[in-house]
Formats: sequence, structure tokens, C-alpha cells
Amino acid sequence: METLLYHMTTIAVVAVAIVLFLGILTIGQGRPNLSQKLMRWRVGLQALAIAIIVLYAVVHTYV
Repeated sequence: METLLYHMTTIAVVAVAIVLFLGILTIGQGRPNLSQKLMRWRVGLQALAIAIIVLYAVVHTYV
């Protein structure tokens, strides 16, 4: 279980970084609607990443 959560954490953090990078690129291209949508996705992915990290910490501490 710990290994799965560890890899899920890595994937979630990489996904946040990719969406952040794409959002910044679209801001530079002058596409505000798409950049706003990407930044909303980033916030959701960050929440998911934090939840996975907390779950990993709980499992790692008590198992």
C-alpha cells in the first residue's frame, strides 16, 4: 500500500507541475479562458496531491 501511495504522490505532483506550466503558457499566449480553466484544474490536482500525501503519511506512520 505504501508503494502505491508513494507512486501516486509522484504522479500527482508531476501532473500539477504540467498543468501549471501549460496554464502559464496559455496566459502568455493571450488565451484567458483556457488558462483560467487550467488553473482551476491545477487547484483540484493540488488538493488531490495533498490528500494523497496525507494518506501516505498516515499509512506510513500507523502501519
